Parts: sequence; C-alpha cells; structure tokens
Amino acid sequence: MTRAVCLSQRGQSLIEVLVAVVITAITVLGLIAVQLSIARDTRAMSYREQAALIADAIAEESRAPGPGDAAIGQWKARATSLLPKGDAGVGAGSAGLSFARATWAWQEVVPRNASNPGDTIDMPTSCGDIDVPPRVQCVAIAFAE
Repeated sequence: MTRAVCLSQRGQSLIEVLVAVVITAITVLGLIAVQLSIARDTRAMSYREQAALIADAIAEESRAPGPGDAAIGQWKARATSLLPKGDAGVGAGSAGLSFARATWAWQEVVPRNASNPGDTIDMPTSCGDIDVPPRVQCVAIAFAE
C-alpha cells in the first residue's frame, strides 16, 4: 500500500514541475515581448529626436540673414543619412509663417488579430498644414522669417 502512494506522489510531482515550466515559459515570452516593444519605442523616439534637431536647425538657418542654402543642403543630407528614407526642407505656410520639416518612413505595426485595417499601433502624428504621403512621420516647426 505504501508503494502505491509513492508512485501516485511521483506522478503529481511531475505534473507540478510541468505546470511550473509552462508558467515560466509564458512569463519569459511576456518579458521578451515587453523588451521588443521598448526597443521599438526607443528607436521611434530616437528618430523623432533627430528629426526635431534637423527641423530646428533648418528653421534657424532659414531665419538667418544672408543665403543659407549651403547649410540647409547639409542638413538635408544629414536627414537622409540619419533617418530611414529621410528628407528635410522648408515650406511656406499661411499668415507669413514658414515651416521647417523633417520626414522619414515609419513601419506600420498591425496586431495579428486586427479586424480592421485601421487598427494599427504607432499611428503617425499629424504634420499640421504640411501634406505628407501615407506611412511617413514628420516633425514640423513653424517660424516667421
């Protein structure tokens, strides 16, 4: 009778170990997903930071007296090298305002169980009065000349 109880307890111990392994695996997968999300958000924030720096520099060069076309060209080249499919420039706005802008391509992340194509993560923010093509992020800074 004692031998039957021991065999029964061994089976229960094996099930407990299996449940513990499953719970640990699910926890590890969750931590990996969080780390990937943090890495994606950090990369997006880095692009926004670089774009803001470029747009601010272009606005300052555009406001400076004298021709600043060479400096603006250098900032455009920097946007191309730092941002994915990056571009920068100056656009005319309304009421005497101009816009310095930096644009870059963004990766649309659609959840697997999304029922609508509009259910995306990391939707791009509006770029004010500046028209940008779809799947493009931008930073625009208004300035008066």
